[in-house]
Amino acid sequence: MLDWNTLEAPADALPPDPLTLRAQTLPARSYFPEHRHAWGQLVYAISGVLAVGIPGRSYVISPEQAVWLPVGMAHRVGSLLGAEFRSLWIASGSTFALPEEPTVYGVGPLLKALIAEVAQLQHEADDDGYAGRVTRLILDQLCRARPVFAALPWPQGASLARLCEALYASPADPRSADAWGRELGMSSRTLTRRFEAEVGMSLRSWRRRMRLFKAIELLGGGMDVTQVALELGYGSPSAFIYAFRTSMGASPQAFMRGEAPRQWARPPRGSEV
Repeated sequence: MLDWNTLEAPADALPPDPLTLRAQTLPARSYFPEHRHAWGQLVYAISGVLAVGIPGRSYVISPEQAVWLPVGMAHRVGSLLGAEFRSLWIASGSTFALPEEPTVYGVGPLLKALIAEVAQLQHEADDDGYAGRVTRLILDQLCRARPVFAALPWPQGASLARLCEALYASPADPRSADAWGRELGMSSRTLTRRFEAEVGMSLRSWRRRMRLFKAIELLGGGMDVTQVALELGYGSPSAFIYAFRTSMGASPQAFMRGEAPRQWARPPRGSEV
């Protein structure tokens, strides 16, 4: 993550027993360098977008997703545009039902509410056992969570990461692979081959998924459909609504109300390599 600012974990964060929540505001273009823990971790943000990197893979997630990292998994976490980070550290003995591989999960309304609640209880005495019950509910919800394909894959190399950062910041950017190849000092064929090797899909498919991902982020931030359509570079709101409905199985409004099929339980149509 070139020209990003490094961050340090809060000094008062305690090892989980069975769970510790870390709350931290991540400024734009800031990150925690690669590290690992002797416990499991759920990487999540209540607002904004996180970039999560593990060996050989990088993802971008919105508040609709979280990344599970098993004990000892090397990782780095940051944010391109800024985020409200809410990371759950979970003691290894509490993770018996969670996978031993990194996994992206959908985060539903109940789990979101529980994470917000436990953040409020972090520094309060648990005289009546309420905090313990909330913790058990969080662990139960994680054990019942389903993996999703909602995360946005991200390249490992600096050149392609620069390309993706530019497109994510300006999703209406019309430049072709030829134009980006000239910008990055490589042929369009080389760019295409490297992009598919690093990201696992074509640049065209990635841009399509990125626009869906960005749409959900913008809609969740309160932007209306017309504004989102213009931000993403669609010719009209109806064109955006059609593209969204085709991929997500619901209109943008219905999706944000939760009136949609299980969120991206499989790769969105058109996102394949």
